[in-house]
Amino acid sequence: MLDLEVVPGRSIGSEQWEFVLGMPFTQAVNILRRQCRVIKDIQVIYCESVPLAMDLVLNLTQDGIRLIFDSNVQRLKIIEIYNLSKVKLKYCGKHFNSPVVQPTIEQIDSSFGATKPAVYDAEKQLFTISFRGLSFLFPVVADAKFEPNVHGLGSIPLPSKTSVLVSRIYIYSGHSWSDPKAPSLPSGTLYGTVFCDSVQSITQDGLPVGLKFQLLTDNPGQSKSPEAKRKPISRTVQFGDTCQDITSALGCPNKVFYKSEDKMRIHSKTFHKDQPRTSDYFFNYFTLGLDILFDAVTHKAKKFILHTNYPGHYNFNIYYRCNFELHLPSLRTSRSSEEGQLVSITTFSKWDALNRLLVRPSQKPVVLNRASTMNTTNPFGSTFCYGVQNAIIEVMPNNHIASVTICEPLKPSTLSPS
Repeated sequence: MLDLEVVPGRSIGSEQWEFVLGMPFTQAVNILRRQCRVIKDIQVIYCESVPLAMDLVLNLTQDGIRLIFDSNVQRLKIIEIYNLSKVKLKYCGKHFNSPVVQPTIEQIDSSFGATKPAVYDAEKQLFTISFRGLSFLFPVVADAKFEPNVHGLGSIPLPSKTSVLVSRIYIYSGHSWSDPKAPSLPSGTLYGTVFCDSVQSITQDGLPVGLKFQLLTDNPGQSKSPEAKRKPISRTVQFGDTCQDITSALGCPNKVFYKSEDKMRIHSKTFHKDQPRTSDYFFNYFTLGLDILFDAVTHKAKKFILHTNYPGHYNFNIYYRCNFELHLPSLRTSRSSEEGQLVSITTFSKWDALNRLLVRPSQKPVVLNRASTMNTTNPFGSTFCYGVQNAIIEVMPNNHIASVTICEPLKPSTLSPS
C-alpha cells in the first residue's frame, strides 16, 4: 500500500517521487516506469476518435488514484483519489487516512483546520469540503427541508461525525475541482531540461526554410519565486546549419541516432554502388518533440521532423508534444480567392480541413506501416503521408496530424524547366 503526502494545490507523492500539477504526461509515465515494482496495473484512458475532446488519464487501479491531464497541453491538471481504502494519506507528516485512521469529518477537521461551509449537491447527495487546491467529498443523505448551503456540514443531523467517511479527494490548481486548469510547467520539473513552448516556421518564397523556437529552461540566477526560475529563450535553426550550430542553439540532443539502412538512397540521382557507405544521423530532442537529420558528408541539417504526440500513434509518449505553427502555400488555382495564400498548419489542425487547400484531388497518400523489431504487429494501424511542397504531413486515421517533416527546398538551379 502506497504511503503518500498530500500537498494542497500542488502534488501528491512519497520521499522518492512526486506527481506535481502541471507536470508533462511523459514525466509522470517515467515515474511510473521507475516505480513498476510498487505501482502496478496502470490504465491509459483516452478517446481514439476525438483525442482533444476528452482528458488524458492515467488510472492507477491498484492504488485508487487517477492522474488527469489536459488533452491539449498534456500537463497534469487534477489528481483524483477515488478509493481511499487502497492508499495511506498524510498531511504535514500526520496520517488522516490509513487502515487505523479513518477519514471522517472529525478527522478532516482535526488535520486541516477550519474551512468554509460545505456545499451540498442534492442530485448526487454529496457534501464537499474545500480548502485551497484541495476538496473532500462526503456521501450524505440530508433531509429534504435541510438548507446545507447555509448551515454547512456541522449542522447535518448525524448520530456522530465519525459515521461519514470521505469518498473522494481532489487536488487541483484554481478555485474549483469541477473546472480545473492545468497550471504552467512547474520549475521543479525542469531539472536542467529544455522544453519547447512553441515553434514558428521561418518562411522564404512561401516555403519553410527554418524554425524559430520559444524555449523554456532553468534560470539558475533566480530563486525567489517559481516563476522567476523559468527562463524563456528564443532560438532559430535553419537548413544548412551545422551540428555545432544546432547544439549551440538548442543544446545537446537527448540521443543521436545513425541510420543503419536507407532504402530510399537507390532513388537518388547521386547514388552509385561504388560510393562509400556513410550514414546520415538524427539529433533526437525528445523534450522538444523534434528530430533533426544531418547529412553524413557535410554534417549540415537537411530535415526537421515535428511530433504532435497524439495517443493512438505508434510513437506516442516517445516525444513531448511540439506546439508548432507552420505555413505552406495553397495549391488553389484559377480564379479562387485563396490562390497564393499561405495555409497555417498547427499541432491541432485536422487534415480534412486542409487537404483541399494543399493537395490535388488526384494525389494519393503513401501508406506508412510501422513495426517493432521485437514485435512485428502495430496495434495502432497505418498512417498516411502526403507530400506538400517541401513538407511531408503524416495523418492518423482520425484525421489528426501525427508529424510534419520539413525538407530543404530545392534550389532554383536544380529545378527542371517547365
